[in-house]
Amino acid sequence: MQGLENYMLPCLNKTLFGVECLGCGMQRSMSLIIHGQFAAAYKMYPAIYTLFILGLFLIFNLFIKFKHDYKVKMGLIILNVIIVVVSYLIKINH
Repeated sequence: MQGLENYMLPCLNKTLFGVECLGCGMQRSMSLIIHGQFAAAYKMYPAIYTLFILGLFLIFNLFIKFKHDYKVKMGLIILNVIIVVVSYLIKINH
């Protein structure tokens, strides 16, 4: 994992204000997934797997439309927002 960290983008919010943003940890989490450390990836950024599911659904939905795709899409977006915000609040309070 050390090799990939050299190419990761720094968090502008953390650099300028000293406070992590809602996306801090996502790049490291992706790196952990690439290296097969799935539990560590979840600990680093809890929304990583639901964001992956949302991304797959959005790509799938570009090619195949179905009756309730908007409801599924909005449900996944709301779920991800909740997970990101709750995990961020837990992170900044600990």
